[in-house]
Amino acid sequence: MSSGDARIYLDLEVRRVDCRTCGAVKREQLAFLADNPFYTKRFAFYVGRRCRQAPIKDVAHELGLDWHTVKILEMQYMRAQLAKAGTPAPKAIGIDEISIRKGHSYRIVVSDLIRHRPIWFGGEDRSQASMAEFYKWLGDSKNAGIRLAVMDMWKPFAKATREHAPQAAILFDKFHIMRHLGEALDKVRKKEYTRLSGKDRRFIKGQKYTLLSRRENLSLDGRQALKTLLAANKRLSTAYLLKESFDQLWSYEREVWARRFFENWRASLKWQRLEPYEKFADMIDRHWDGIAAYCRPENKVSLGFVEGLNNKIRVLQRRAYGLRDEEYLRLKILTCMLPPL
Repeated sequence: MSSGDARIYLDLEVRRVDCRTCGAVKREQLAFLADNPFYTKRFAFYVGRRCRQAPIKDVAHELGLDWHTVKILEMQYMRAQLAKAGTPAPKAIGIDEISIRKGHSYRIVVSDLIRHRPIWFGGEDRSQASMAEFYKWLGDSKNAGIRLAVMDMWKPFAKATREHAPQAAILFDKFHIMRHLGEALDKVRKKEYTRLSGKDRRFIKGQKYTLLSRRENLSLDGRQALKTLLAANKRLSTAYLLKESFDQLWSYEREVWARRFFENWRASLKWQRLEPYEKFADMIDRHWDGIAAYCRPENKVSLGFVEGLNNKIRVLQRRAYGLRDEEYLRLKILTCMLPPL
């Protein structure tokens, strides 16, 4: 490691032993050396900590090392992080998939929602068989300890959870549900833009994200544009107000009141000619059990963690642009929330 303007090297002899039992020649194991014997473990951990903030290429240039050497040292550091963290025994898990390359190539990421860290990355796709691999890895005894599983409305995830952890309550992520509602609102916007012509279109053009954003998140100009748009188009005004009011569903602490609110919200769609909203309401009705689970006090967990983890994974993928080593990506994801060594 560096000391002022000088770099320090250790010169030591390592004994080689001729084993009489197996007939092989074995090298003496020294605890302070890294897996790559030309570097100490302390230096490998220093490289690993640097790689948490910078790409491999930059760290290699800074330390005067080969790119592949830095990658190997960082992987040793990340494996040591996982070994220190231990085997998880989650009570509440979040399940989501990420795309690792073009062409619908997916992997599943499972997170511990109480300890706020990813605990598993794997599978060949987002099928039920791939999801079952996680439960087999965790083991029957720890599967029995799962009380809550948060996921999107993808049937294979729910089926695998009911098969391997039948005692766990399934909760559909509200961020995915609100995304479906946003897509329904955007379809209404597109239909209105197609229906109108001439000057009537000018209020709608370029206002997609103004409609999809919450009013309190808009700038002063955005609020003014929203006010003008809603005043100019009655159907979009109705669709926007329905989208904003639906968020109230997540505030109820009893399922019966949540159901009453949803039925009233659904009844308000009558005569509004909002077909995308009617399809959204039918979808909510089909998946009601996984939505009503949020009303129970024991299921109140931070649902934003899974979405935040997805954003962090996308940043890791962009920073490691061109890297095709899936094991490296797995270690990166599993250690991104762990404290440094």
